[in-house]
Amino acid sequence: MMRILIPTAKEMNKKATAYDGLQLNPNSMEIVNELAKLSVEDLAKVYKIKEDKAIEEFSRWQDINNNTAKSYKALELFNGLMYRNINRDNFDEADKKYVEGNVFITTSLYGVIGAYDLIQEHRLDFLQNVKILGQSLKNFWRVSYDESIEGENFVVSLLSSEFEEVFSKEQREKFIKINFMEEKDGVLKVHSTISKKARGKFLTELVKNKVSSVEEMKKIQFDGFEFSNEHSEEKVLAFIAKK
Repeated sequence: MMRILIPTAKEMNKKATAYDGLQLNPNSMEIVNELAKLSVEDLAKVYKIKEDKAIEEFSRWQDINNNTAKSYKALELFNGLMYRNINRDNFDEADKKYVEGNVFITTSLYGVIGAYDLIQEHRLDFLQNVKILGQSLKNFWRVSYDESIEGENFVVSLLSSEFEEVFSKEQREKFIKINFMEEKDGVLKVHSTISKKARGKFLTELVKNKVSSVEEMKKIQFDGFEFSNEHSEEKVLAFIAKK
């Protein structure tokens, strides 16, 4: 079995289908209890956002804490650039089965979850300076994150460093990482917009082709991107698009 890890996104899809209620795990409850105590002013500082946005976050944390927040399937609710480039609306039943078995989302509120697990609207990432039981969010989640891939030898990381660093160094060493680069005038460039779009499209290819090995992964081509043996290492696969 292959585990494909993807990060969360700040943007939320307002058209996602809503469901009632969600039983939070004990770790999630600790975080919610802590954030629900914060005032609008506190949240504005934590998130480094303006008051109108902080009011929205305050309302979300109160709703989650009071168990009145609606729930949504994680893969459908997150709506950042990577998610918008996943062809999720056109997944058939076989695609969804592959996603359920192989694709997992690393979150700072729920831990490592299945792509179709239910979550609630919230804003939280590992860059926020929040202490839970005296620990940073990364340290708070590390044991749980490590346990989520315990015994897995085939872990594909489509994560940014922010999310990868939650895992212990020992677990990170088993990751197969994917790098996306553009080549222009003989110069290779990496930037976050290219990477985010490419992660979404690459994941779509994994799903549509039911990829289960590194060799199958190397055959993937999309938007001019193709595998470069020259720029790859054993555990880092480079995909390059010539512009």
